Amino acid sequence: MRQVCTLAEGIYFGEGPRWHDGRLWFSDFYSSRVCSVSLKGDLRTELELEGRPSGLGWLPDGSLLVVRMELRELWRRWPDGRFERHADLSTHSAHLCNDMVVDGTGRAYVGNFGFDLDAEIHARGPENVIADHPKTMLALVQGDGSVSDAAPGERFSFPNGMVITPDGRTLIVGETLAGCLTAFDIAADGTLSNRRQWAPTWPAIPDGICLDSEGAVWIANPLAPQCLRIAEGGAVLETIETDGLPCYACMLGGPEGRHLFMLVAPSSDATAAAKAPLGKVLVAEVDAGRAGWP
Repeated sequence: MRQVCTLAEGIYFGEGPRWHDGRLWFSDFYSSRVCSVSLKGDLRTELELEGRPSGLGWLPDGSLLVVRMELRELWRRWPDGRFERHADLSTHSAHLCNDMVVDGTGRAYVGNFGFDLDAEIHARGPENVIADHPKTMLALVQGDGSVSDAAPGERFSFPNGMVITPDGRTLIVGETLAGCLTAFDIAADGTLSNRRQWAPTWPAIPDGICLDSEGAVWIANPLAPQCLRIAEGGAVLETIETDGLPCYACMLGGPEGRHLFMLVAPSSDATAAAKAPLGKVLVAEVDAGRAGWP
């Protein structure tokens, strides 16, 4: 059994973890902050803004990209500190924008909720929402900020965490409400085609995900206190228990890419999660290191 340690506490709801410049960066939804923490546990605020941040990534020039959920916009913090809108996602999203992956050229893929998740769960219950819900698109943002439909004609069941393989040719997206990982070929212009199921994950569902050097995908399971390592085809290779709290996001990082960071909280419900900073960042050392993007 892996040893799981608490790296940081006092956060509300951590999402979008990324390893960058020797630190784990992540968004804390309900404190409206982008934070970072080192392996020594020194938590610090990197950026404060109005509203909820979500997906994070970096452009080749070092600029930080931040998804602003309610605005349905992607913002850029330049290396000189300027903070400006990079892309308007409102015509390519429904309800809140969410997670994102940025490739090595600066192209970003951004998902969105597709509908008011909390309201529907309160009204109909999670089982009914999983069984019947609106689908939505993925947005493709080019390096110049122009936005298009990433996979024309395709719609997704709550597209969430995404990874890109090291060769840059395949994108894998977690469709949370479909209980599966879905793969696409990436064309030279960034558009996605050749949709196929990479792995079923049910009864677990994928929230945040990350890719390792052996080609397996770690998924955060928001339905249980678990982070699972999934092989192509769906075999569960390993399960890590997450301190009794549901796991909402995960990322590989550390000096050799073998530290698995897991972001946990008592609930994802906005009303409950915003009441008190009960979220944590957990960490465990694993065998296969980080690969691809993010």
